[in-house]
Amino acid sequence: MIIAKTETPGQFPQTLTIREHTLRADVDEKAGSTDSAPGAHDYFDAALVACKTLTATWYAKHKGIALERVEAQVERDDAEERAGKYVLKVKLAFHGPMTAEERAKIYAAVAKCPVHKLMTTTDVVIETAPLEDAT
Repeated sequence: MIIAKTETPGQFPQTLTIREHTLRADVDEKAGSTDSAPGAHDYFDAALVACKTLTATWYAKHKGIALERVEAQVERDDAEERAGKYVLKVKLAFHGPMTAEERAKIYAAVAKCPVHKLMTTTDVVIETAPLEDAT
């Protein structure tokens, strides 16, 4: 379960609690806040790039590939989001003494990471309801 709570009444910033981890969320100045933390779209995009880097590391460990570290970036093109198109461009770099074949295998694995599949092939159903004990 993830819990989100408003930090200051009447303001945008939120505190998010995930297990023992605390994160923050906000909106940017254009939307009326101070951009004090990543926004919801930032976390959506970050989920994808984190899944890809974690998948690369998991795959390399599982296959005995000498991957030392991963670098990645994700760029968002949301110009057509309201028309139903949201483009995320992910670029990755794998560091370590690997062959071209091993790198290709890691690229193939990250192309199928769980969040990538969730975002592109899964019928996600979202139910929104009142929080019973909310005041």
